[in-house]
Amino acid sequence: MSVKIFAMTHKRFDVPANPMYVPLHVGHKQAKEDFGYLGDDTGDNISDLNCYYAELSGVYWVWKNYHDADYVGICHYRRYLTSEEGFVFSERQYEEILSRYDIITTKQLELPNSYHYGFGAHHRVETLDETGRIILEKYPEYYDTFIDLVHKNKTYFGNIMVAKKALFDEYVQWLFSIFFELQKRIDLTFEDDYHKRVFGFISEFLLYVWVTVRKLKAYECRVAIIGEKMETREIKDKMAEYFAAKDVSGAKEYFARCLKIRPDVLMEASDITGECKLCLQAVSTASLELEKNGVCFLDIRKEYQEIISFFRQLNGIVQKVIRGDIQSIAQDKVWLKQERVSDIALLAAIRIYATNEEESTQAATLLDICTE
Repeated sequence: MSVKIFAMTHKRFDVPANPMYVPLHVGHKQAKEDFGYLGDDTGDNISDLNCYYAELSGVYWVWKNYHDADYVGICHYRRYLTSEEGFVFSERQYEEILSRYDIITTKQLELPNSYHYGFGAHHRVETLDETGRIILEKYPEYYDTFIDLVHKNKTYFGNIMVAKKALFDEYVQWLFSIFFELQKRIDLTFEDDYHKRVFGFISEFLLYVWVTVRKLKAYECRVAIIGEKMETREIKDKMAEYFAAKDVSGAKEYFARCLKIRPDVLMEASDITGECKLCLQAVSTASLELEKNGVCFLDIRKEYQEIISFFRQLNGIVQKVIRGDIQSIAQDKVWLKQERVSDIALLAAIRIYATNEEESTQAATLLDICTE
């Protein structure tokens, strides 16, 4: 047996030394830079549609053009399937697992609401509904499961999987027969590049539907995220510049633009250190402090890491108080006074972490005592 896993990328990255992993540059046909990786624009390909299909242009390429391994898989340049202990699998481990399971993929992602609700909150929900109608027309045996699962709160994510090449091909043929029809029926004009990747988003859920209907034995794994997205690094560097210049309005406008273009920057997979969320909290706090008092925390601290550390410490204190853990309250009180933490900063942090009005009131009362 042999296993090849294609690491989908649109950026230069540290390629794993294991030859089982093959970097595949998706959207290579339209790329501004060639990284020297295998591209998705040879043979039968849809590289020029990468803006709509994301990593699926690479999935299509593997389906149509690669036939030299018994098992094939898909991962991302930053995301790899791992054991429960967090170790990336070897080829021998993949072979052993696949001797007992039909497919290896991610653990099911649990959503706060139904998949249908969540999709509609970020994308045109009629696109998802049209997908269902196409499934009813082309694959009616899948329709009831699609309807059932789309109104539940679980899905796979990332189009990350490993399976026998024959099974992989069956899935991809099924998937693209749906999407090529969907492509004919929907408006392909979108407000930004993020929302253009509509087929990539829906396919994550369709893998879950396909595995469920086929009653496949799935080995569901953790996903390790390695390194930080370039876009995330750029945001943090830019925010550091705004903080140093005490340009609160500029920082606020910049972050709003970033969220409009890339609403995923605050998701855990992008913001792996949580610093983007802290930057947003910092900007909101500074803006409110200036509006009320004419001064803000940036008058006493402007260095990026100092600001991040300040908000991490503040949030940690607020979370402890909400949990009722007040053993270190005397020490926390000293810190809050030394750092001249404003009531605005405290209340903003409470609003982030309190889950109900009672928690919010209790935390505000206790922290008010701390800052007297």
